[in-house]
Amino acid sequence: MAKILFSLALALVLAGPALAADVSKLQLSGDITLGQAQKVMDGALAFARKQGVPMNIAIVDAGGNLKEFCRMDGAFLGSIDISAKKAKTARFFNMSSAQLGAVSGPGQELYGIETTNGGLVVFGGGELLKNKDGVIIGAIGVSGGSVAEDTNVAKAGVEALNK
Repeated sequence: MAKILFSLALALVLAGPALAADVSKLQLSGDITLGQAQKVMDGALAFARKQGVPMNIAIVDAGGNLKEFCRMDGAFLGSIDISAKKAKTARFFNMSSAQLGAVSGPGQELYGIETTNGGLVVFGGGELLKNKDGVIIGAIGVSGGSVAEDTNVAKAGVEALNK
């Protein structure tokens, strides 16, 4: 048994450099890259600083998995989860969190949808991220200010990607 484990460990060590040599084979097409996520984050942070409101900013990939996150100094602790859920909400339903909110209020067909998928956030601050071909590659979620402030920061991130 020890011999098998040693052989397996040795194979992984030797294969490691070969796997790392071509990271592009590990990247799914249509998924946000780290460079793109950083560009989105830089744009969102710049706008948040301009507004003077500390924010939590989450960026998810095309599968809704966290790609990048920043909690500005002084941002609410409770907004960490909200920012990530806004991004996931946008990505899971391919629309902004505000758009989903508009169709999920009392008396609406999707009333209660925010209780699904481990919890969603159905007010502004979650926006889709698309590449130059219009393919959804991820989403951004922002929380820490008013809904309008969160939405403005998220849209600034989107705009940064499109520049």
